[in-house]
Amino acid sequence: MGSLNFDHPQENNSAHMSGPLDLVELRRQGHMMIDFITDYYQNIEKHPVLSQVQPGYLKQRLPESAPYNPEPMETILRDVQDHIVPGLTHWQSPNHFAYFPATISTAGFLGEMLTTCFNVVGFNWMASPAATELETIVMDWLGDMLKLPNSFLFSGTDGGVLHGSTHESVVCTMATARDQILSRIGEENIGKLVVYGSDQTHSVIQKVSQIVGISSKNFRAIETTISSSFALSPETLRLTVCSDMEAGLVPFYLCATVGTTATTAVDPLGPLCDVAKDYGMWVHVDAAYAGSACICPEFRQYIDGIEGANSFSFNAQKWFFTALDCCCLWVKNPSALTKSMSTDLEVLRNKASESKRVVDFKDWQIALTRRFRAIKLWLVLRSYGVANLRNFLGSHVKMAKRFEGLVRTDERFEVVVPRNFALVCFRISPSAISKANPTPSDEKCVNEVNCKLLEAINGSGRVYMSHAVVGGMYVLRCAIGASLTEEKHVAMAWKVVQEHVDAILSLTMY
Repeated sequence: MGSLNFDHPQENNSAHMSGPLDLVELRRQGHMMIDFITDYYQNIEKHPVLSQVQPGYLKQRLPESAPYNPEPMETILRDVQDHIVPGLTHWQSPNHFAYFPATISTAGFLGEMLTTCFNVVGFNWMASPAATELETIVMDWLGDMLKLPNSFLFSGTDGGVLHGSTHESVVCTMATARDQILSRIGEENIGKLVVYGSDQTHSVIQKVSQIVGISSKNFRAIETTISSSFALSPETLRLTVCSDMEAGLVPFYLCATVGTTATTAVDPLGPLCDVAKDYGMWVHVDAAYAGSACICPEFRQYIDGIEGANSFSFNAQKWFFTALDCCCLWVKNPSALTKSMSTDLEVLRNKASESKRVVDFKDWQIALTRRFRAIKLWLVLRSYGVANLRNFLGSHVKMAKRFEGLVRTDERFEVVVPRNFALVCFRISPSAISKANPTPSDEKCVNEVNCKLLEAINGSGRVYMSHAVVGGMYVLRCAIGASLTEEKHVAMAWKVVQEHVDAILSLTMY
């Protein structure tokens, strides 16, 4: 791949290393690694987007045990190219349209290098003051870009923290909400607590409910409908809450979503927060994917009403060019959070913490240890600036509009739900399937045909899309947002779809 010569490795300098951190070798091998990475990206379109290997392939290719003696980096990188790369699904391919994007950038790469370079364990302020203070600054910068109310900012009354995932953020906020309510009604009543979301809410909410001790029968996935674009209805929420209270249960946590996983549906935050306030519930807003877009003025409307929520999170690792892992969480009244999450280890006691003038992020998260994530997010913000970040996001939305337009011009397809951001949900229409097959087609048949279409598209290796089932409908999802995707890739993706729909409908006729 590219300019690296793996056939004639240089002398095995690894055998002469002075220790595990050999600065001479770090410089030499570091340049080699950058060349490898750059060559990978330059050639990424040559690989099938979806890996074509079979389960267990790698065990057949690699030795049964680790080497006793050191091996040169040239040999290792050759094996990466020959054995690891074929087993990758190439998330950074410009033809990756599945799930949601996991964007990367030059600044994200360099920031990750600095994170690893310093390798600080920033559990409290004393462990590395710059790591803590930069995180508070970056979270306020981002909060300001999103126009969050001051009640979510360090410059106001509260603040934000960087976690590894939405799961971590939800565990922390739900545990805090649980502890708050149980302090009032007694720990023995944990079996009465109820969590609310919609049938489009990410499964993380149900999983976390179980983790924090909420009975599985006390999780409410409220049904949504296509008529409301699969958004959670405040009226239905209120009816569900009232029914639970009449049964002696205690509502305590609501997850509202801005940009659901299946279709990027947007729940109406203001009205939902009003319902939650009436019953004393904690409201968490999950904007894992779509939160990034809300730095753009045209999308800020989707988080109107956020002032009524208790916490808000989005993943910079998805659509904000920062790379895994980086989930941004803002919390009102962080003292409640730290009360639930804090640890008081003697070995960590220090004057700065006891002065209450500093933030100790170990008390804002599950783990004690934490990475210096703030520095890579800081590099992204500084390297591109708000204007360019908005332009990057806007270009993805523009390409999604283009793809949506192409779908709408082909009478064999239908756009299932209105496009909100850069995801297009579409399928072969029931009428097109009926036309191809005189036998009456039920929903099951329509779903099977669309499933076959997706399998054919992905089997081509040229593009990769994923699916969802909403309202009983199997839909194809084209999520545009990879850092390298351009208009030509979107046009090619549509061409692949059209090529395979012809074959699928031809088979349907028989």
